[in-house]
Amino acid sequence: MDKDPMICTCMEIHQSEIEKAIREKNLKTIEDVQDETTAGTVCGGCVDDIYLMLEKINGKVEL
Repeated sequence: MDKDPMICTCMEIHQSEIEKAIREKNLKTIEDVQDETTAGTVCGGCVDDIYLMLEKINGKVEL
């Protein structure tokens, strides 16, 4: 299995890039991640994965 899977195939953004942005920029919402990384802004197919990463890192997701 890929150690750094591509989460957003539309924008070619890997898990590590999203997780780094969440931690370094203290991102709390899916919209924060979209604004910072552009992940989830085209087809939206990765929004559930972004949600799970926010939940894992922050313990919760602000809506």
